[in-house]
Amino acid sequence: MIALASVLALAACKPPPTDADMTRDMPEAEPTFASEPLPSPETEGAMWARSQQNAQRLVYGIPGEPALVSLECRREGGAVPELQITRISPADEGAGAMLALVGNGHIGRMAVDAREVNGRLMWQGERLAADLVWEPLAGPRALGLTVPGAGRVELNPSDLPGEFIEDCRLLDQPPSSVP
Repeated sequence: MIALASVLALAACKPPPTDADMTRDMPEAEPTFASEPLPSPETEGAMWARSQQNAQRLVYGIPGEPALVSLECRREGGAVPELQITRISPADEGAGAMLALVGNGHIGRMAVDAREVNGRLMWQGERLAADLVWEPLAGPRALGLTVPGAGRVELNPSDLPGEFIEDCRLLDQPPSSVP
């Protein structure tokens, strides 16, 4: 009994081992941070226009200045048509975010990723043309497009995006047979 009490007393003097001892020799990882958020761009006088390089693409911006947003109708290999949106703004490598379209009585949200476009990382994502996420663009009133860190882009009223979306959706319709 005395021997057991002395073993217990000796064990009580030293704390048990912990996982903290394992981290002692490991270097600490460098913290990674996102870039500073960008301010919202000025959009007074901005407008939608058909791209001069691609008939299946619209661009939005102030005439004579670089575009802020693009919308492209894509249908590869007979697949169901989809729309791809690009927020032409710097993005961090490997980043992902939710793009929000709010206006015209609708809210559309979609995942966008930092993708390389013409040697620069930009925010880009796509959804089927028939998806309701595009409805805010189909109305006649102004709306907002937001990507966290890339600012809010006020999209001025225009019928062109709605017409473009409808034309893209029609690519999925079978050809009409006229007798």
